[in-house]
Amino acid sequence: MTTEAQLTRAFDAFARLEKALAEVIVGQESVSRQTLIALLSRGNVLLEGVPGLGKTLLVRTLSHALGLPFSRIQFTPDLMPTDIIGTNIIREVGGDRRFEFSRGPLFANIVLADEVNRATPKTQSALLEAMEERTVTVAGTTYRLDEPFIVLATQNPIEMEGTYPLPEAQLDRFMLKIRVEYPSLEDLVRITTINTEAAEIAFPEPAASAEDILIARSVVRDLPIAEGLREYVARLVLATHPESEFAPAMVRDFVQYGASPRAAIAVIRAAKAHAFLSGEVHVRPSDIEAVFLPALNHRIILNFKGEAEGASPTTILREVWQKVAVL
Repeated sequence: MTTEAQLTRAFDAFARLEKALAEVIVGQESVSRQTLIALLSRGNVLLEGVPGLGKTLLVRTLSHALGLPFSRIQFTPDLMPTDIIGTNIIREVGGDRRFEFSRGPLFANIVLADEVNRATPKTQSALLEAMEERTVTVAGTTYRLDEPFIVLATQNPIEMEGTYPLPEAQLDRFMLKIRVEYPSLEDLVRITTINTEAAEIAFPEPAASAEDILIARSVVRDLPIAEGLREYVARLVLATHPESEFAPAMVRDFVQYGASPRAAIAVIRAAKAHAFLSGEVHVRPSDIEAVFLPALNHRIILNFKGEAEGASPTTILREVWQKVAVL
């Protein structure tokens, strides 16, 4: 049960975090908030946008604002799984040779998987266990990762040469897929001012601790959601399946596979975090609406007709949202 002191501490910590991110990240308030939603919900994030929009800067700023160990993994076609998770090496101790595990860059609290779709599927799959179970298994030995732990992966949506599509199993392990859009005119002017007049970017001092994050996660987990809204989320997710009684015509025409049960869990967890960041103590329909698209737009698999006619998962999901009403 959440205490008043825990609630106050959690609210204050994330207010400071949002302010710290806003001092460096210009014009991406929605992206920053959705990233914090994933952090609060023990989820992972896939950031999609063309180069130069500040995706890497956002992750670096978050690591500074939390004061937690950060690692950046540059994904390339020749990257191997052991380059990410680590490997056993032979060390000589007192004349005896023994295997000792050398930890890879995945052993950090905040992991930036930069251009994740440039690595082969074999290397991409090395992230799966860490993203879901928060553990790494090497040679039969399982190592637990420190909490809080979050993977923030980036990918470029327009550059296809030398890239490998992310497997559906890995996409499903990202709680949110966040589109990073171009800044407005006013924001672009401010960005150019910051980056041409300062000698270097002034990253924020730590605004919250690991303990703050874990307390806030506990607070968010305890936020109530009405049974009617829980059922509403279930109907929304079922409506993405073409064989479902709730599926609108666009889903029946263009979708091959709908979202998994993991999607329903992601929507509820993210909606709780959104309510928390909005200063609320229970989930509202507007919280579900705010996280619905980023939680599901990477979990819809189009059929041949959908691909041929250029159907968009986002358009299909908006149709689902319009057709499935709150009871």
